Amino acid sequence: MAAFGLYTHIRANRRRSILLLVGLFLLVYVLVYAGALVAEAMSVDADLNTLLQLALNDLISAAPYATIGTILWIVIAYYLHQSMIDAVTGAQEVTRREHPRLYNILENLCISRGLTTPKLKIMDTGAPNAFATGMNDKQYSITVTTGLLRRLNDAELESVLGHELTHIRNGDVRMMVIAVIIAGAIAFFAELVARLWFYNSVGFRSRSSERQGGGAGLAVLIGIALLIVAYVLSFLIRLALSREREYLADAGSVELTQNPDAMISALRKIEGRGELPGAPSALMEMCVDNPREGFGELFDTHPTVENRVAALVKYAGGHDPGPLPPAAEDEPAAPEQPAEEGPWGPSEAADDAPPPAPRAGPAAPESPGPWGPHGS
Repeated sequence: MAAFGLYTHIRANRRRSILLLVGLFLLVYVLVYAGALVAEAMSVDADLNTLLQLALNDLISAAPYATIGTILWIVIAYYLHQSMIDAVTGAQEVTRREHPRLYNILENLCISRGLTTPKLKIMDTGAPNAFATGMNDKQYSITVTTGLLRRLNDAELESVLGHELTHIRNGDVRMMVIAVIIAGAIAFFAELVARLWFYNSVGFRSRSSERQGGGAGLAVLIGIALLIVAYVLSFLIRLALSREREYLADAGSVELTQNPDAMISALRKIEGRGELPGAPSALMEMCVDNPREGFGELFDTHPTVENRVAALVKYAGGHDPGPLPPAAEDEPAAPEQPAEEGPWGPSEAADDAPPPAPRAGPAAPESPGPWGPHGS
């Protein structure tokens, strides 16, 4: 079940990252060709073979510009993706002074593995979730929500942070950021082609009705088909990267913390409740749990919590308490306990924590027994 430090997985992620970048350029060229084919069909009255050749000539002419544009896209995303994510989520970086509890847990985990401590950020939302972002040691950051801080105890928080550190260590975070860049680039070029078709479709229909035996209609269909294929491929690439890495990150967390029960408990508390308001799908794919579902799990980016818990029980010897009742989890969470709590702690127990043992009164008997006094 140990995954942290699986060098074969890390090397595989590096190879996949390179292949993804190569695939990005290929998909961009496919989109440029599709756009050129649609444009030629709208402006030239010719047979299909002629239109295909004209579109190929256009691609050769436009290839340098498409290459430069794609490189610029990658550079901008490389340096600014974190700023864009923070702008969407409203996450704020915090220090040890502001959140000593969370910061100390993260730092201790990093020290135990000789890792550079990533930046720590907090997103103000009641949804319990967390995600890691970045492309290198200077950029890596882990963002947790205020809902996660309220619902999870220290052991569970440690497990979630260990999960995200494993994603960083295994290269999953870098690979997912590249996949998001691909999706953004493909969506951008796809929209250009779609707008080209939309704004010229009326004139094209009127001209095509006057043509006899031309290949314009078929050329447009081929162009649209290429556009759809490129977009679907960019989507499937992201799906292919998501599921296995979650199992490995869960395993890496257990190896770090030696506490499979805490990882299971954290997953149960997050299960189905981690929807981040206003977050794009690409961001939700980076989270500990993505509650957004596809068609019968076919397009889900994460394994179900049920399957992840089953793996932890089977391979790590954890114990599953079962799904938590929605009613109990939906109650407003109490604010985080201040450090200056009274000698007996808060008056109410934390979520899902066992009730405290009865306390003896001022005149407690000398031998109250293991469970405290029985009372009069």
